[in-house]
Amino acid sequence: MQTDFLIVGGGVVGLTSAQILLQAGYRVTVVERGAVGREASWAGGGILSPLCPWDYQEPATRLALRGMEMFGEAASALHAATGIDPEYQRSGMLLLPPYQTELATQWCEQHKFALQQVDLADHIHGQHGPGLLLPEVAQVRNPRMLQALRKRVEMLGGTIIEQQEVQEIETAGERVVALHTSQGSLVSGAYIVAAGAWSKALLGEHALNMDVRPIRGQILLFKFGTPPFRQILLKDNLYLIPRRDGHVLVGSTLEDVGFDKSVTVDARDSLLGRVRDQFPDWHDCEPIQQWSGFRPGSPDNIPTIGRHPYLANLYANSGHFRYGVTMSFASAELLLNEIEDRPQPIPADPYCWRS
Repeated sequence: MQTDFLIVGGGVVGLTSAQILLQAGYRVTVVERGAVGREASWAGGGILSPLCPWDYQEPATRLALRGMEMFGEAASALHAATGIDPEYQRSGMLLLPPYQTELATQWCEQHKFALQQVDLADHIHGQHGPGLLLPEVAQVRNPRMLQALRKRVEMLGGTIIEQQEVQEIETAGERVVALHTSQGSLVSGAYIVAAGAWSKALLGEHALNMDVRPIRGQILLFKFGTPPFRQILLKDNLYLIPRRDGHVLVGSTLEDVGFDKSVTVDARDSLLGRVRDQFPDWHDCEPIQQWSGFRPGSPDNIPTIGRHPYLANLYANSGHFRYGVTMSFASAELLLNEIEDRPQPIPADPYCWRS
């Protein structure tokens, strides 16, 4: 198998990396330990923004803002090329009290990010009082986004290998020479680790100071005849995401429990209780589904993107924590620019692989 780049991980970050490399003329293979697009990228809610951007350090919000800027055009191009609609929409995000008005206003003015103070009664039936609306925040239906990305990668000539787990990285001198997997060895000119929560374990000693660990998140799914509200709703760290077809996602927990993907009654009861406190008329509504996924947790939500300090043909694009979908196209852009030694659209040093 002749390939220029072998990408380990078939989530949104791996697939966007594959797409941009294929479009640049490289031969690309993606290898995935399970099924493509079925881990964190599938499990998340698809909000294309940090929940409250002013709560994060500048490197995280800078990369997220770049990704948000690119997303609409990228999603439209995917839809046109594949016929699969990722359901990208600028639904806006509405913050319910309590929130920090002064901090939010200051950050939004500084970053030229639209913010409106509104009356909740104008947006949500049965709710009253003040709210903060971020009208430009968008969402995407991430499972459909992943279907479109997979199809696009295949249309561009990329190879996708599923159900094949990378178990060992073989090096010689300052290069990776092979990946040993559950089904034999794979060889490439260069290697990119985009394995999400599994990245650090996969890299072993080669991880150096990359600090990525699984953080479980659980989500509930409700179904209504029509969407009960238009905007994404956020109250403290609880979010509700309305889809076009009447589904509403409610999440999410943040649990440091290792690679345990169990769904729990405690999480269900906690999320359900908080929703019913805010919406008493949901008292008889029961979730139709509950699931969990592993976010690739990293300090301050800042991913590692770029070349390994010592191994010249090894790269990372991993550790996006809660915002892999939001940051995906921008992260792929930074990675390609580093590979081709081109100028970056934003300062890239915060995402460098540290030794």
